[in-house]
Amino acid sequence: MNFQIIWEAEAVSSATRFIKDDPDGLREVFLAVDRIRITLPAGLRRRRDDRQWSLVTAPHDISRSPRVILLTGPSGAGKSRLSARSGLPVMRLDDFYKEAGDPTLPMLPHGTGVDWDSARSWDAEAAVAAVQELCVKGRTTVPLYDISLSARVGTETLDLDGARLFIAEGIFAADIVARCRELDLLADAICLRGRPTTTFRRRLLRDLREGRKSPPFLLRRGWRLMRSEGAIVQRHRALGAHPCGRDEAAERIRLLSTAGEARTAR
Repeated sequence: MNFQIIWEAEAVSSATRFIKDDPDGLREVFLAVDRIRITLPAGLRRRRDDRQWSLVTAPHDISRSPRVILLTGPSGAGKSRLSARSGLPVMRLDDFYKEAGDPTLPMLPHGTGVDWDSARSWDAEAAVAAVQELCVKGRTTVPLYDISLSARVGTETLDLDGARLFIAEGIFAADIVARCRELDLLADAICLRGRPTTTFRRRLLRDLREGRKSPPFLLRRGWRLMRSEGAIVQRHRALGAHPCGRDEAAERIRLLSTAGEARTAR
């Protein structure tokens, strides 16, 4: 199947605001889109970020029952990869998406499809219930969701196996920060952020490789998300997540994990 990629004048015009701050990244965005018709790479390339960072807020004390680190950020920011490298148990919050046909699903303007980037496309209550059960009982059953089908295809058991800490990651994790804090389940809330152009490239190549949606849908969605990435991060901050780069996020998780291990050893 072939697709013709047409950059509308409005889209090109909106790109000009990235020319001054990130010209190389913008160039890579256009190259990534052009690469769709040629070949898809085997994997994502991670760009090192050597910027210095400082811990803005002290990590929550890990005590009593296990706690959750809520890891959020724009789609394609690297949440899943960072979670996998942490060595901690991971709950995929994207598995709590609602299924196609659900009458409560929000729609995009002009009826062009479901707005899967709206928190209303996601079952926050079920996610909080699973996080709470995992903290209290150390085990819970979570759905398995196929994004390409927009449907749940099964369930699996998530077991902490004695761990005092776990990560719940997803683009809507910030939406349950307040509730998890209220239930005394929260260890930390982190919003992983980077350059919008880098996030665009990672997200597009990942989604195409995994066949999540059709290429035209992914292109339109990716361009819209790149333009609104700053607002997404600000929203997550307002909901209680600390925005930071990959290195700072990894260090916050490491410090909490070390504290949890020390608590377990007592």
